[in-house]
Amino acid sequence: MWRSVASNALTAFIVVLAGLAGLVAWGQHEFTRPGPLTAAVCVRVDKGATLASVSKALVAQGAISSGTIFRLGAEYTNRDMGLKFGNYLVTPATSMTAIIDLLSKSGQSTCGTDVNYQIGVNGVQMVVRTMEPATQTFTEIAKFDPSTEAAPAAYNDAMKLPDVRERVTLAEGVTSWQVVDALKNVSFLTGNVAKVPDEGSLAPESYEISKGETRTQLLDEMKTRQAEALAKAWAARAQGLPYKTPDEALVMASLVEKETGVASERPLVASVFLNRLAQGVKLQTDPAVIYGITKGQGVLGRGLRQSELRARTPYNTYVIDGLPPTPIANPGTASIEAALHPADTKYLYFVADGTGGHAFAETLAEHNKNVAKWRAIQATQPDAGAVGQSGAQP
Repeated sequence: MWRSVASNALTAFIVVLAGLAGLVAWGQHEFTRPGPLTAAVCVRVDKGATLASVSKALVAQGAISSGTIFRLGAEYTNRDMGLKFGNYLVTPATSMTAIIDLLSKSGQSTCGTDVNYQIGVNGVQMVVRTMEPATQTFTEIAKFDPSTEAAPAAYNDAMKLPDVRERVTLAEGVTSWQVVDALKNVSFLTGNVAKVPDEGSLAPESYEISKGETRTQLLDEMKTRQAEALAKAWAARAQGLPYKTPDEALVMASLVEKETGVASERPLVASVFLNRLAQGVKLQTDPAVIYGITKGQGVLGRGLRQSELRARTPYNTYVIDGLPPTPIANPGTASIEAALHPADTKYLYFVADGTGGHAFAETLAEHNKNVAKWRAIQATQPDAGAVGQSGAQP
């Protein structure tokens, strides 16, 4: 009798295990198979949103078939704690596993209406755009300079939307003073800034803004990201560089940033400056001289005078030896990487070539020929700019 009971219990246990295994297999299949969506939708993740609230919203929008399976799958794959704030486009038939990837890895909003305050070297602009999930294309509906223009109706209407995304985008090469000054015009930020952050300490990136966020909080986030980018690049830097500290590398990165906007040229520009340092040649970079005049508070708006090129200031690289004492702008990651992974060249000079880039040279004679070509271009293009404003000079 007891043998029969034990046998029946074992059989029941095996059946239960088989059922559980089947249930797990079914759950895995549901988690990875194409989802039920037949038309694209825009899914919003609020700051601090829980997996439970997001899964409920996904079920309501028809993006997933089961909130329970979605949550269990996210927890099982260790993706349950990394939801990123923003609006995300979920396309038809997207699986649950792909959706959790989208919401937890990218951190870049991909749909809805966004208001983006763009801070550039030569000015600012507020851009309002919207995406309809059905068309999956953004349409710009307003653009204006809030420092000089009244907000259009399209902007005011967008700001009333419950799911509008607010962003601030910082361009490479903007100075810290320019950033603080520009943030005064952002109505969706609060509070005052007590002190302009150190030059070079802000990361040129795009930042999602949460409701009630202060200007100081945003600047702190910019500083955190820049510190992280510099630390990561410094740890992987090339051997044999002359920098004693990461701060010195940041100074070089800022010079590279201000000298060229051509990505492929940044390691070349860095190589010129490093070659000059190695040979004890003055850097002779105009953007540093200009920074010594403006202190980063706006654009000079004219060519440098001979008296300014001769004046002894901490930033006049025609007079001082070595690097200036601080960065002259906020460099992006690419310029930081260029400073820490320069090209291997013998270049000592560069000058604008009329295409938006530069002509590089190893010798003064070769450089003088490049300068002559540039002057000839200037003669036919009055708006081309003054020689020496974007190149190391003899």
